[in-house]
Amino acid sequence: MINSITVGQVIRKKGNGFHAIGPDATAYDALEIMAEKNVGALLVLENGKLMGIFSERDYARKVILKGKSSKETTVRELMSSPAITVEPQHFLWDCMVLMSKSYIRHLPVMDKDVLLGIVSIGDVVNAIISSQESTIEELEEYIAGTGYRA
Repeated sequence: MINSITVGQVIRKKGNGFHAIGPDATAYDALEIMAEKNVGALLVLENGKLMGIFSERDYARKVILKGKSSKETTVRELMSSPAITVEPQHFLWDCMVLMSKSYIRHLPVMDKDVLLGIVSIGDVVNAIISSQESTIEELEEYIAGTGYRA
């Protein structure tokens, strides 16, 4: 199941929208956007190019614990760069392995040099749950004989 669902399928279903910020914005600006949009990370773009990713974890570990000011520290100083990315043809299993090994929760989706969107651990889990629910429903119909079409 997770070896058959691709990142491209997830992006098509959820949409390819994403939230971004420039590298010279402050950490405070980034946090305001993240709170307003209810997201855990922002892609960092400069002149339309992916420069990195800024997450709640970056803020917690690189601002709060180091005694820096979020209104004086730029996203460029804090972002994870280069961002670990996936391509549309990658499977959810690939995402799970990358996220687990790299201790990250968000993967920008790139098709060559074109940014298509972002996949979060929540997107991966939701896709797996949806697939499992469909499989269970099909099996129940098969067992009950209601899903059989001659």
